[in-house]
Amino acid sequence: MLGLHFENCNEFGLAFAFENCQLNHSSFYKTKINKTIFKNSSLKETDFTECDLTSSVFENCDLAGATFENTVLAKADFRSSINYSIDPENNRIRKAKFSILGISGLLDKYDIDIETDT
Repeated sequence: MLGLHFENCNEFGLAFAFENCQLNHSSFYKTKINKTIFKNSSLKETDFTECDLTSSVFENCDLAGATFENTVLAKADFRSSINYSIDPENNRIRKAKFSILGISGLLDKYDIDIETDT
């Protein structure tokens, strides 16, 4: 599934769970999809602008180029996902979970180099 526009869905009772999905270039613009599970999925260039993803889980997902602007990510779990770039100043991330290896995705806007001892 590529380039889907989930913002066109009726929000009454809207709930999803995605496993082993290709959702590249899709849009969740302004959708309220709390507690959504994204597992082993590709979400490259996906638009989460103004989306409410409270308590959602991104397990082993590739979020390269995904857009997070004014997105509610409170209690969301990104610990096992890669390639995300999330600006903490433009998104609500209170109590969200990130791994130490993915912390650079929260600092991208500062254009700094972060070295790891691996």
